[in-house]
Amino acid sequence: AETPLREIKSRLKFMMDVGLDYLTLNRKAGTLSGGESQRIRLASQIGSRLVGTLYILDEPPIGLHQRANAKLIHTLHDLRDLGNTIIVVEHDEETIRESDYLVDIGPGAGIHGGKIVAQGKIPEILKDKKISSATLDYLRGDKKIPVPKERRAVKDPPAGGDFLKVGGASANNLKNIDIDIPLRRFTAVTGVSGSGKSSLVYDVLYKNLANRLQGAAYKGGGVKAISGVEYVNRIINIDQSAIGRTPRSNPATYVGAWTFIRDLFTATEEARVRGYKPGRFSFNVPGGRCENCEGHGIIAIEMHFLPTVYVQCEVCKGKRFDRETLEVKYGPASAKASTSNKPTADKSAGKKNIYEVLHMTVEEAVPFFEDIPWLHDRLKILEEVGLGYVELGQSATTLSGGEAQRIKLSAELGKR
Repeated sequence: AETPLREIKSRLKFMMDVGLDYLTLNRKAGTLSGGESQRIRLASQIGSRLVGTLYILDEPPIGLHQRANAKLIHTLHDLRDLGNTIIVVEHDEETIRESDYLVDIGPGAGIHGGKIVAQGKIPEILKDKKISSATLDYLRGDKKIPVPKERRAVKDPPAGGDFLKVGGASANNLKNIDIDIPLRRFTAVTGVSGSGKSSLVYDVLYKNLANRLQGAAYKGGGVKAISGVEYVNRIINIDQSAIGRTPRSNPATYVGAWTFIRDLFTATEEARVRGYKPGRFSFNVPGGRCENCEGHGIIAIEMHFLPTVYVQCEVCKGKRFDRETLEVKYGPASAKASTSNKPTADKSAGKKNIYEVLHMTVEEAVPFFEDIPWLHDRLKILEEVGLGYVELGQSATTLSGGEAQRIKLSAELGKR
């Protein structure tokens, strides 16, 4: 048994080196976080001892406690020292400082970014004060987020003294715990990686309460009793899963803004003259969309033995709607007022067709729909959660997990 024992020990050591010493060997893959899955794949690569390989990692320390960061960075250094190239997309300060070379992209997000702000060896970039960026300013210590000197007062106990009382919670690493969670408060659940935070909040609380309050059929984590449920109307899980699996899904449809935008176009004089209904301005139903690409703007070409290739629709040129639909334009009242006293002015000045509205960023759309309070308020919330750079019609498949999560949050904040 000497050879298999040696191999077993070496593989277990790799998992310990990347901070996964708390996992049980029979843990189901579906219960692992994204960061844990990525670190397991990383451990398998260390064991393969490949040389001359390019490794790309997207935020490997995500979900990892700070004390385990050093282990992960040491592992990445070992991979590099074997003769491999490591490229890491990263926000974590410790990981950035431990890298050999930095490429800083910015200066902002979306249309405000996409440029190389700085690149070079870490010590040299930090010394060169001529180079400035949001990231470098914080790395140098020129900018800081100070710890507040005063904290806001919190009444104790909470108003009404209402608590969610959980008794005998057992899921994954949780060992029959009891906990009281105050209601109408912002509660943070912390602890080292693998201590059972997600198991408590998602498996025990969310699944069991969703079953009781909303008639869901989740197989929740083990729990002996949950009291205080009568104080809660419903429960919502805002996670980082995609807001849609197809290119048709986009931020405007998810937050409910697209229905109102279609109604605005239907109410224009041009649309009423032509007898267009709201469905005319939908890319999901026949009538106004380009039928060649069925409203996608792109056509999928299946390639044998190769990934599917997407090409721009040659009929609508990626605009998703037919020519007649694109002739209808909407503009805010302020735009109409500015041209009304000029006989020679173009009547369509300041107006946009449905395709152009789809390609507006949130920060462009907020002033454009200023006259429509409900629509303006929804878009304003999207801007306030940091998504001003996202296009209204941006495909859900191109959004990151954090962006999808903030879109879900804005949709909930827009509800009464």
